[in-house]
Amino acid sequence: MLIASCTLITLQLGACVVVAQDLYETSKSISTLNNLLELDIQQDRVKQGGSHSRNLLRVKRGLDMVKVLFEHILEKDENSPRDPATVAYAKVFAAHHGWAVRKTCSCCKNVCPLSKAQLLKKLNKHEASVMTYMQTYIRSSGPVIMYVEELYNSRQNGDRLVRTGASWC
Repeated sequence: MLIASCTLITLQLGACVVVAQDLYETSKSISTLNNLLELDIQQDRVKQGGSHSRNLLRVKRGLDMVKVLFEHILEKDENSPRDPATVAYAKVFAAHHGWAVRKTCSCCKNVCPLSKAQLLKKLNKHEASVMTYMQTYIRSSGPVIMYVEELYNSRQNGDRLVRTGASWC
């Protein structure tokens, strides 16, 4: 199961690169996120895998996952990053994943560092600088996440655009 978990993590990181590259290339021809979403709505591509609007949702969820993770770490002062990671996944991604992906993700928590000290050692950072970075990320990412969410929710049936069903992201 550990091999499957590590493989899933590797695949997801690779997919993040593809998503980011797509949005970067798209930004050369579509000047605003609003225009990007409108174009995909007009072409009935919003729920299509690999569409620009779907990729934007995936980026938004990734940002939100990290934000919730950092919030939980700062709020709970726990020694292990496993619980914060589990809570963040459940809050942001679980509703959008099928059973197999949820099960694999639950196994992935076993590859998380066991303690905060181990995590900081892997990051090669001191706790104070990491905590400052987390606070800055939370403050900075919140408005971006809310803006993208509002782009979708401001559309007729926007809540249906955001719910993409059982997919991995």
